[in-house]
Amino acid sequence: MPSGRRLAQGLLGGVALLTLAFWNLKFLLPRPEVAPRPRPRGTLTVLVWHWPFGRPANLSGDVCAALYGVEGCLLTTNRSLLRQADVVVFHDRELQSGQARLPLSDRPPGQPWLWATLESPTHTSGLAHLGGIFNWVMTYRRDSDIFMPYGELVPRSSPAPALPPKSGLVSWVVSNYHAGQRRAAVYAELAKHVPVALFGRANGRPLCPACLVSTTGRYRFYLAFENSQHRDYITEKLWHNALLAGTVPVVLGPPRATYEAFLPPDAFIHVDDFGSVRELAHFLSGMNDSHYQRFFRWRERLAVRLYADWRERFCTICSRFPHLPRGRVYQYLEAWFRGG
Repeated sequence: MPSGRRLAQGLLGGVALLTLAFWNLKFLLPRPEVAPRPRPRGTLTVLVWHWPFGRPANLSGDVCAALYGVEGCLLTTNRSLLRQADVVVFHDRELQSGQARLPLSDRPPGQPWLWATLESPTHTSGLAHLGGIFNWVMTYRRDSDIFMPYGELVPRSSPAPALPPKSGLVSWVVSNYHAGQRRAAVYAELAKHVPVALFGRANGRPLCPACLVSTTGRYRFYLAFENSQHRDYITEKLWHNALLAGTVPVVLGPPRATYEAFLPPDAFIHVDDFGSVRELAHFLSGMNDSHYQRFFRWRERLAVRLYADWRERFCTICSRFPHLPRGRVYQYLEAWFRGG
């Protein structure tokens, strides 16, 4: 073999050996850690320490901007971002159940922490040990740092759909029925005078989520009775089960003035408007069609807007962030919450 050809083959073989050695070395040596991608300038990081009720949501992409038009808001559950988060959110249910613990020893100085709940004080316990920890609160109460309603009425952008035809007088969907509750006493008395169609687990007639609105909408009235009476505590029983369904809500909860802060005064019937439950029953059963239709005049210009996605609720933190009070600490969180 000519010497030139042998030399070329030798050089090629050497290059191959060097290349193989390089690749082996690359995979044997420890890989350097990849630094996290820096967040865009001006972006607020909202760290949700534990997702409500253990149901994780899809947070991929710029979810706040894409779904709710909130720009510059990073919503994450990545706890490794604790030290760079602008605010950390804690949902009360997981704190009370022991599913999550507060990272008190790792809390960066001055980092705002937010306590969130949609439950009423009657169904919330163990707040005494949470005093002096949280800077902001997010609840259904209007005096919260971030007001988080179950729903609201907004200007209508399209014609209102026709009301569903009515085949019954009154309906009620209830899952947790306790005889000691005021709503149970009102129902028991009302049922003596008018027929009330009862649905839900409490009566062995549960409704699938997709069936609820179509069922309650077949009745002229719906008992939007809250399980406890507290300041501003108005839940999906009003917004979803009654108003969205196209039936007139008969409400039991906070005073009429509170409901009128959210609804036109002629959009609902309040139990406290009557001297007795019997008077209420006579009012419902004796109402003519003309009077009944007046309860729906709001639908000509307003529509029901439900808030059911926790991502939307937490994205709201970014919208409110510039206006939230600095330096506030809820030293007595239990007293504040139960004071309503």
